[in-house]
Amino acid sequence: MGGFFGVVSKRDCLMDVFFGVDYHSHLGTKSGGLAVYDPEQGMQRTIHHIDSAPFRTKFENIFTQMKGTSAIGSINDTNPQPLLIRSTLGTYGLCFVGVITNKDELIEQYMDFSGGVFSVHSGGEVNSTELVAALIGRKSSFAEGIRFAQQSIQGSCSMLILKENGNIIAARDYMGRLPVIIAKDDDGYAVSFESYAAEKVGYEVVKELGSAEIVEISTEGITVLAEAREEMKICSFLWSYYGYPTSVYEGVNVEVMRYRNGATMAQHDKKTGTAQDIDYVGGVPDSGTPHAIGYSNKSGKHFARAFIKYTPTWSRSFMPPNQKDRDKVAKMKQIPVMDLIRGKKLLFVDDSIVRGTQLRETVDFLYENGAKEVHIRSACPPIMYGCKFLNFSRSTSDMELIARRVIMELEGPEGFNYIEEYINGDTERGQKLRKAICEQLHFDSLEFQSLEGLTEAIGIDPNKLCTYCWNGKEH
Repeated sequence: MGGFFGVVSKRDCLMDVFFGVDYHSHLGTKSGGLAVYDPEQGMQRTIHHIDSAPFRTKFENIFTQMKGTSAIGSINDTNPQPLLIRSTLGTYGLCFVGVITNKDELIEQYMDFSGGVFSVHSGGEVNSTELVAALIGRKSSFAEGIRFAQQSIQGSCSMLILKENGNIIAARDYMGRLPVIIAKDDDGYAVSFESYAAEKVGYEVVKELGSAEIVEISTEGITVLAEAREEMKICSFLWSYYGYPTSVYEGVNVEVMRYRNGATMAQHDKKTGTAQDIDYVGGVPDSGTPHAIGYSNKSGKHFARAFIKYTPTWSRSFMPPNQKDRDKVAKMKQIPVMDLIRGKKLLFVDDSIVRGTQLRETVDFLYENGAKEVHIRSACPPIMYGCKFLNFSRSTSDMELIARRVIMELEGPEGFNYIEEYINGDTERGQKLRKAICEQLHFDSLEFQSLEGLTEAIGIDPNKLCTYCWNGKEH
C-alpha cells in the first residue's frame, strides 16, 4: 500500500510535508521520500528505506539539507519515490499510490513504440513510478498524459506531480478506489491521502477529488484540468481495515463506521441466538477494536481488553520478511490480562480473516492462558479473491485465502461456482464453511459480517463501493 502528501505555499513548507507524510506511516513500511521545489535551489529530492526505522527517524535531518515552498512526499511498500523526471513536459517530481497489474505489457508497448529504456532494480524490476512517467510523456500535456496513464493502467494509480514552477498536479485514480483530498490554509494548499494528516498540520479540508479528476494547485487556487467521472468504486476495506480511524472518506468517518459495523453484527447474533452468554467482548488490536466497541455497545456485553499489544519497542508484526517470523513477533507482542481470560467466555472481533494464521495463534494463546471459550467475528465477509486493484494485500494466490482453501477441501473446484452461498451464513454451504474454519482455527463459533451489513455501515451508495475481494464483482 502507500500514501502521499504535498503542499504548495507562500512560505517554507518542509515542516508541514514532513509531518504530513509521517502521518501516512500506517500505509507503508518499505520506503519514504520527499521532493522539494525552491525558487533559488530548484528541485531537490531524498529517499530512504524505512523497513528498519520509522519515517520520522530517517528524515529528521532534512531541515538542514533542504528547503522549499512546494513539496510532495510518499510512504509506500513498493518502489522508491518520488522520482525526479526530465521530459518534454519539463522537469518534475512524481509519486503515486496504487498498483499496476499490467506492468509488463505496458513496458513492452512503450519500448516498442519509442525504443525507450528503463532503469531497473536488482532482478530486472522496473520502478512503477518511472513507468507512470513514461505513459504521461506519451502525450503533449500533463492532463492528457495523466488521463492516458489512468486509462492504460489496470489496477489503480493516484498521483502527485511537483512541477518546476512550484505548482502541484493531483490526480485521483480512474475508478476512485482511493481518496485524494485538498485542504487550505492562509498561505496555500495541501493535498493528502488521509484527511486528518492535512488537518493536523493546520489545513482545512475544502475538496475531495472525484474519480479520475485532475487538478493543478498553486498558492492562488485550484484549477480543474480534467473533470471527475461519475462512476466510482472506492475500496470498502478503507473503512473496515486499513484506513486510519480519524480519517473521513466520502463524508464517512472510519471510527464511526466501525462502531456501526460492530453493532449490526451484534444484532445478527442476537437474532440467531448465538454467543449470548459470553463474559466479555474484545477486539483483535488495533483495527478490530472499534468494531468490537460497536458490538459491545449494541449487545450490552462488557467490553474488555483481555490482552494488550506491547508496541513501544516491537516492530509491526508484518515487518519480518517471512510469515513464520511475522507470526512469532505477533505472538510475542501479546501480553495477557489473566483476570479477564481465565475461565471466561470471550468474543473477539477482527477486522477480517485472510489466511487465518495469526488469528489461530491468538486464539491458542487465549486458551493457553485459561480462556473457557473463544468466539470470533469477522468485521467483513469471507475474502474470496485477492485484490487486483490496490497493493494492500500480500497474497500471491487466491488459494492462500483460508475461505478459498476450505471450499477446495469441502467440494473441490466445483465449490467455486457457489461463492455466494458460501459467503451467506444462512445457507448450508455457508454453515459448512464456518464450521470447517472453526475446526481448523480452534474457534468455538465464527460468523462473518454480511456484505449487506458492511455496506449499510459504510452508508454511501453501494454502487460506489468496490467489493471485489468478497464477491468478485469488478463493476
